[in-house]
Amino acid sequence: MPSPIGFDNEKYLDEQTAAILERVGRSENKLYLEFGGKILYDFHAARVLPGFDPNVKMRLLQELRDRADILLCIFAGDIERKKVRADFGITYDADAQKLIDDLSDWGLDVRGVVITRFDNQPSARVFKSRLERRGIRVFTHGYTKGYPTDVDLIVSDAGYGANEYVETAKPLVVVTGPGPNSGKLATCLSQLYHDHRRGRRSAYAKFETFPIWNLPLKHPVNVAYEAATADIKDFNLVDPWHLESTGRVAVNYNRDVEVFPVLRRILERITGGEAPYRSPTDMGVNRAGFGIVDDAVVREAALQELIRRYFRYQCEYVLGFVERETVERAELIMREMNVRPEDRRVVPAAREAAKAAPEKGKGHEGIYVGAAIELADGAVLTGSNSPLLHAASSLVLHAAKSLAGIPRAIPLLSTATMEAVARLKKDVMGMKAVSLNVDEVLICLSLNAPANPAAQIAIEKLKELRGCEVHLTHMPTPGDEAGLKRLGLNLTSEPNFATKNLFVS
Repeated sequence: MPSPIGFDNEKYLDEQTAAILERVGRSENKLYLEFGGKILYDFHAARVLPGFDPNVKMRLLQELRDRADILLCIFAGDIERKKVRADFGITYDADAQKLIDDLSDWGLDVRGVVITRFDNQPSARVFKSRLERRGIRVFTHGYTKGYPTDVDLIVSDAGYGANEYVETAKPLVVVTGPGPNSGKLATCLSQLYHDHRRGRRSAYAKFETFPIWNLPLKHPVNVAYEAATADIKDFNLVDPWHLESTGRVAVNYNRDVEVFPVLRRILERITGGEAPYRSPTDMGVNRAGFGIVDDAVVREAALQELIRRYFRYQCEYVLGFVERETVERAELIMREMNVRPEDRRVVPAAREAAKAAPEKGKGHEGIYVGAAIELADGAVLTGSNSPLLHAASSLVLHAAKSLAGIPRAIPLLSTATMEAVARLKKDVMGMKAVSLNVDEVLICLSLNAPANPAAQIAIEKLKELRGCEVHLTHMPTPGDEAGLKRLGLNLTSEPNFATKNLFVS
């Protein structure tokens, strides 16, 4: 049974493309478009807007590639503190390199990389050298002097003028980055300043997906954006500038609303005339709301995202990545929307699986781990750890069997195979934990497939796991997390450690 669809990609693509081209037409052949959100693999949007293609924005850029240059911004501080993108479990600097590769695969080239708020940080210098030695042009922008109060200093040779200028050739310049606070706005304004000093009358606009301006303030999709940015304390509000200038209610978020008076003065100072926008909402190009075709479906999906974010922040807190107030904010958002962790169906199922695990299911430190998955047809399956399999590994095998119609009693992996790997890990590699993680199980399954038709059928069914929901009672090991993410599963876990060891390889 296919999952319900709440979003029409083609309608959105048509609307968004037309809106961008209209903005380009309004400018004098040069528009800097700040690209908010993720340009590729926008899994947050895909989760809260079922049917949303995570790469639909890349399809849009492909249609515009003859008219568009791309600049990629990354905050030097994110490089220095090794900030991680949760979807892939990789740092922002690695994600920036991945984005350059991905854009190339789609036939799009990055005009240059801008390291923002650069202050000679050691890791940022290494990142710059690494890219330059691979033929990527890298520019550095420091902190903008005078920002945000001294507009005279900001719009001067000591402010934006101190930044390196990036020459571009096409009428549309897409300015993107691996995450929020990457310095995209400052880069756009710096480019505007340099252009106007050269007599070129360029313009600025902002591409956003969330919050969706023409949905209610407390619509679950907009609330899910607040949950997604709880770590940087973003919150939604009615755009007061839009309400004052048009009399119509539109939703925006605090940073855009707070910065708008300053931004308007900066634009007026740069251009020497009246600012082109009356509100932050006017400034944005966001047609996502017009792609929603089933409001009930997206509402339910967004409420589920609140729970996912709550579990994620809990785990990040015990790992030291976020502060306690981030977890508390995520919990408060759930309460406001009358949502509980147990409303995620796989949560109670995983907890029960851990409780029901047989004595032999204890890990090498005597810890029971439970796992649960919800398939596309609504069926919930469980797994638990054993001396030879992690709970997540057991779960993947059970799910593949179920989708392939293979009885649970029929093994996909022989005990001999699993024991051989366990001996390798213990006797040769000197590892304490010898049970197989998801990555290892998938490799063993593929090796078994030529001699085991059931294993081959199960492998073919693994593609159907993409987008399914999974919960673990303990935080996954790196091998489990990597394997589950490669399968495209939406993973959450309790903030419990599956081992007493501080280091887990």
